[in-house]
Amino acid sequence: MELLYSVGTPVYAYPGCRPEDDPKGERLVTRTTTAASVLGGHTAVVWVDGHSACINLTHVDPRPGGAL
Repeated sequence: MELLYSVGTPVYAYPGCRPEDDPKGERLVTRTTTAASVLGGHTAVVWVDGHSACINLTHVDPRPGGAL
């Protein structure tokens, strides 16, 4: 599997729901602390700095300038 983003990539993470689903939802300005992995055999997740649980990749966006 080819990695598009390395550990430490600056990201916006939405632990609850994405802003298009709830404009009042929490947005973290953070960075990844792990590579993406598959949770339970079906959900791609990543861990980010400052949050105590993994976050679904559908709820994580790279910040500008964060791509390799």
